[in-house]
Amino acid sequence: MRITVKVIPRAHKNIVELCDDGTYKVRVTTSPTDGKANIAVQKILAQYFDVSKSNVYIVHGATSRIKLVEIDN
Repeated sequence: MRITVKVIPRAHKNIVELCDDGTYKVRVTTSPTDGKANIAVQKILAQYFDVSKSNVYIVHGATSRIKLVEIDN
């Protein structure tokens, strides 16, 4: 399954929200330096979809706030 994710770094809590247009908004407490926010996004999405962290891939947008993420079951 591929989903579009908008990442908001430096948030107060780690939260996953489903938007009306079918995209997901992921708020992470980490900063976007050195890919730390990407790792946090993978971990939070793995918990949200109840899959292993190794099954969550950032396909496109590794340096952007809007990412295309693939989740394998």
